[in-house]
Formats: sequence, C-alpha cells, structure tokens
Amino acid sequence: MTLRARLSVGLIGIALVLLIPLLLALNSLERLKDTNRELRDTDFAASIAIGRLRSEADDIRSAENAVLFVRDDSSRRRMATHITHADTLAATLVRYNLQRESAQIRAALARIRDAAAAEYEAASQGRAPDAERISAEQLLPEIARINTIVGQTETDLRRRTSERVDEAAAVTIDAQRTAAGALTIALLLALLIALWLLRSISTPVHYLERGMRAVADGDFTYRLPYAGTRRDEFGRLAGSYKSMVRQLAELDKLKAEFISVASHELKTPMNVIIGYLELLKEGIYGPLTPRQIEVAATIEKQAQTLTRLIRRLLDVSRFEAGGGKVEPRTIDLPRFLDHLEAAFQGLAVQRGIAFRVQRSASLPAEVSWDEDRMNEVLGNLLSNAFKFTPRDGEVMLGVESDSSTVRITIRDTGAGIPADQLPRIFEKFYQADNQASAALKGTGLGLAIAKQIVEAHKGTITVDSTEGAGTTFLVTLPVVAGVSRVSGRHRATDLA
Repeated sequence: MTLRARLSVGLIGIALVLLIPLLLALNSLERLKDTNRELRDTDFAASIAIGRLRSEADDIRSAENAVLFVRDDSSRRRMATHITHADTLAATLVRYNLQRESAQIRAALARIRDAAAAEYEAASQGRAPDAERISAEQLLPEIARINTIVGQTETDLRRRTSERVDEAAAVTIDAQRTAAGALTIALLLALLIALWLLRSISTPVHYLERGMRAVADGDFTYRLPYAGTRRDEFGRLAGSYKSMVRQLAELDKLKAEFISVASHELKTPMNVIIGYLELLKEGIYGPLTPRQIEVAATIEKQAQTLTRLIRRLLDVSRFEAGGGKVEPRTIDLPRFLDHLEAAFQGLAVQRGIAFRVQRSASLPAEVSWDEDRMNEVLGNLLSNAFKFTPRDGEVMLGVESDSSTVRITIRDTGAGIPADQLPRIFEKFYQADNQASAALKGTGLGLAIAKQIVEAHKGTITVDSTEGAGTTFLVTLPVVAGVSRVSGRHRATDLA
C-alpha cells in the first residue's frame, strides 16, 4: 500500500471513530439546551417579573402614605402610575403559566385603584377619619394580599426551578457519562490506527531527516538504509535524495574550485600589473614620455576597474557558494546616518542635486548590523541615484522604524527604469537601458551584491520605478539582524 493510501485510510478511520462520541455529545447537549431554554424563558423570567411586582407593591404602599398625609395631586398621580405598572407586570405572568396568580393580583389592583380614588377624595376634602378608614379597611389589606400572592408564587417558582435544575443536572451527568464512554473507546481505536500509521512512516522519515541534516552539515557521504528496497513514496524519495546528494557534491566542488581559481589566478596577476604600473610611473625603469605617462594612467585606470570587477565577482560567488558572511555588531544608528549624509553631501553640491535625509522620531539609538556591508549597500544605492539624476534633480534618503524593523528608502528623480526591466534589476551583470545615458557605466553587480547582503541580514530589498520620473529602493532590515551563513562543510545556523 502506498503512503497516500495508508494516510487516507488512517485519517478516515480516525475521523469516523471520533465522530461517534461527537454525535452522542451533540444529542445530549441538544436536550440540555432545551431544558436551559425553558428555565430562561419561563422560570427565570417569571422570577424577575415577580420581584418587580413586589417592588411595585412597596411603591404603591409608599405612594398611599403620601396621599394620606400630604394630600397633593402629585402623590395621587404617582400612586396611579405604580398601580398601572403593577397591572402590566401581572398581565405578563400569563405567558409563564401563572394564569391564576395573574388574575388574583390584577383583581386586587383593580380594588386598590377604586379605593385609592375614594381615599384621595376624602383626604382632599379634609375628611381624614374617612381616608384613614379606607386605607385600613380596603387599601392595606389588598396590598397585603398582593404581597401574599407574590410570596407564594416565589415559593412555587423556586420549587419549579429546582426541579428544572435537577433535570438539567441529570441530563448533564448522562451526557458526560455517554460522551466519556464513547470517547474512551474512540480514543483507543484512534490510538491503534495512529500507531499503525506511525510505524509505517516514522522510521523512513527519521532516516530521511538524518540524511537531510547530514547534507545541511556538508556531509555528502550519508546513505539512506532503505534506498532501493521500498516501492512506495519513500522509495522514490530515497532515489531523489541520492541524486540530489550527488549533484550537490559536484556543485560544491565546482564552486570551491571557482573561488580558488578566481582568488589566485585573477586577483594575483592584476596586483602584479598594478604594481609594475606604479613602478613605471615612479621612473624606476627610466623616465617616461608624456604620451607614455598618459597611456600608463589609462592602463592603471582600467586595471583598477578590472580589480573592482574581480572583487565584486568574488563577493557574489562567495554568497552563492555559502561562504559569504555578514558580521553584525552594535551600531550607533544616528552616527551611521550622519556619516552617510556627510559622505554624499559634497557630491550633491558638486552635481547640483538637492540631497536630503529624513529621519523619523521613532528610530532606535542602536541597531545590530554589519556596518561595512550595509555602508556598501546604501553607498551603492545612493551612488546609482546620483548617477542617474540630472542637475537640479533631487535625491532623498528616508529612514523610519517600528518596534522590530528599520525601513530605509532611497528615492531619486532621475531617468527611472522601464517597467519590463524591473524584475531583472537584481540579476548579475544586468543593466537597464538607461545605463547608456550615465556618465560612468557600471559592472551590473552592485545591486546583485546589495540584495545578497540585505538578505544575509534577514532583510528585504525592493524597487519601484517610473521611467522618466525616478526610482525608489526600499530596504527593510530587522533592528537585530538574524544572520545565516552557509559554507561547504557547515550547517546553516541562525544567529540573533
């Protein structure tokens, strides 16, 4: 059976056995929900209404005292309002299966309303004995009757609520027992299925992981013990692993040879050429004619250009081979930006270009970067900006940050880059068409190296440009660079 088939069967089996306790639990929860809904919509709501009725009865008693002794129309209206509110509340008891109690309370309130009118009339006419008699014989007994009905109803509700709660508890216990039993059986079955999957997958995955770790450490001699013996996906992976290791070993050897050749066979002869040119200029081999001096200067200039090209090629090759590295250390960010601004201010004045640096107030005082490498990146980007910006143009360096990253923007108003060429701008040796208009042509390696340096800091670099309007580069770096170094014999390690 293939790995895909085993996984499908195992996952479907686990899903089915776990679905059974879920369905049982859902059924029990539905019963519990019905019970709780009944509690909420009847007993609890009725308890709230009864409590408000008791409060209204007390308010009627207070208002009745005010009518009896103060004898003003305001007290009469307040008492009538409380009677109306109490009647409305009593009417709502019908929906909670309290029809008898509702009828009794409303009848008592009707009698209270009639007696209150008679009491107010007697009190307002100065017939205090009659008013007190109406209060004692009619009003107060009816209010007491309402309180008695309310109290009895509260007792009945508490008993009914207790029964409902006991029923909900029984449903809950039953649901717990059912779910626990079904879940136990389902977990045992799921465990057996999982063990079957684990035994068929974990061993080859373990060996494959060890093999990949060995490759990451630069050890291309590790061999998988089951290569060629399996007929499933792991067997095919083993074959792919074997082919990959062979190709990586060859590539590692080729890159190492290239870097060695470039270092010794290219760099050394160029240093010799430059050294002899300096001796010629100093007259060690005799005086030179003006024409010879001019030719020697041209040769030296081209030799220096070639030396820079070789150095950049070596940088690119080292990063691609994993030997390139960055070495972060604590940098005073304001000082770093001050030096960068001062370095290009003179060039801006010389070329008649407005150069400004914008810094946000939230910049951190210190960052952890490779200062030399980042100075190379930003210097390259600013040099390109000045190179392609005409006189009276503008170059801007903007720096802002949040809690974990610093964003550096280099924007110019120069020639811009055609939209179809933007995706290739970071490729080695690639130069946009507008390069021909620059005073000095480059090697096409600066942006490739800049991208690799930024990515070695765990950052990103992007570009946006409009032909004829200008170009904007955005470099985003973590405040504390996380560095990856990969060499031919060492595993990649993240440094914070």
